[in-house]
Amino acid sequence: MSVNTTNPQNISVNTILQKLGISELNEMQEEASLAISSAEEVIILSPTGTGKTLAFLLPVMSALKKEIHGVQVLILAPSRELAMQIEQVARAMGTGYKINCVYGGKSFSKDKIELKVAPSLLIGTPGRIADHLRRGTISVTNIHTVVIDEYDKSLEIGFEGEMSEILEILPSKIKKILTSATKGNVQPHFLHLDKPQVINYLDDGIPKLTVKSIISPEKGKLNTLLKAICHFGDQSGIVFCNYKESIERISDFLKQNGIDHGIYYGGMEQIDREQELVKFRNGSHKILVATDLAARGLDVPELDYILHYHLPLKYHEFTHRNGRTARMHKGGTAYVLHWVDEELPAFIGNVKEEVLTDQDLPEKSEWATILISGGRRDKISKGDILGFFIKQGQIDAGDIGQIEIHHDWSFVAVKNHQVDHAIEQLDKEKLKTKKVKLKVV
Repeated sequence: MSVNTTNPQNISVNTILQKLGISELNEMQEEASLAISSAEEVIILSPTGTGKTLAFLLPVMSALKKEIHGVQVLILAPSRELAMQIEQVARAMGTGYKINCVYGGKSFSKDKIELKVAPSLLIGTPGRIADHLRRGTISVTNIHTVVIDEYDKSLEIGFEGEMSEILEILPSKIKKILTSATKGNVQPHFLHLDKPQVINYLDDGIPKLTVKSIISPEKGKLNTLLKAICHFGDQSGIVFCNYKESIERISDFLKQNGIDHGIYYGGMEQIDREQELVKFRNGSHKILVATDLAARGLDVPELDYILHYHLPLKYHEFTHRNGRTARMHKGGTAYVLHWVDEELPAFIGNVKEEVLTDQDLPEKSEWATILISGGRRDKISKGDILGFFIKQGQIDAGDIGQIEIHHDWSFVAVKNHQVDHAIEQLDKEKLKTKKVKLKVV
């Protein structure tokens, strides 16, 4: 089965998929796209990493009309990271429609300036969207579709009031699309769903995940964690903790032992969190030590494993953490690191022990990340950056890795041996029409 929908800008789905580097839609995406195109209420239930974002973006972008001015589709996401991820995918589709993303922590006055010319697609967190609606900076007149991505997470973290307020303001006849990576029994009452069409792929791929335990002989598990990381070798993974204080303690310990890694938790500045994810995606480091903030809604690469340094408190936390690996029908392993006298929660059950072998420290990454002080607002493309490094920087294409462009800045992965040369050649030089600064992240 294939989806032949085209959008009003005459860009075919096949062209969009080529731009995204995807050969074809998976079964869930095709079924969801057809359901959204034909039904007024759709709930998509599918594990993390199966492509739910594209599943709803393709049909809702296809429903946009260029002759209509103003917001036509509103997408609500529980976190700014997820909102920004949706924005990146929507922009990468290259449909030509105006897209904006608003969230807490970003200047409201900056939002107002960007929204003076209303986007066709507006993405945001419930708190910031509700704030804009109260202040009248967004018109809802032409909104025909609302998407609530990871709706259960929004309810869990206390956005029910804001979402209820938003739905009261939106037009009464509106298409409603909900997504989740878990099958919650609670559907938001304020949506007034009648008979939603449910696309349920939650059981797909579950056997691909292997759960194992790693037993620490000591209550303080740091030495066992280090041994586990050496045992895993060059594999990439996330180490989940329950508290940011633990992350700082673990990070200090890993630094002392020469283990490259990133950290990720709610108390960090937004730019710092973005940089850590960029480095994780491009291979500058292969280990991320994080709280449950990283358990879903993040655009991260295929992971070989996740490790529960702290036992999750609830089953759904266990499920979402595990969902970061064994994605898109690929295999993966979730390790539960626990003290020998620590009893595992009933929802984890009896799992096979992984016996750790003595191994050397993993090799350092060959990549480093350079930040460039220019981004989308400066009309800079990946091709511009690649040419900048190859022609002006005289760096071989093989020494340049993943390039990411954000609104105000861009990031480039460069082989370690070329970093100093790149900074020396390109710092304060012109990239297109802008003189840019470069620094190592």
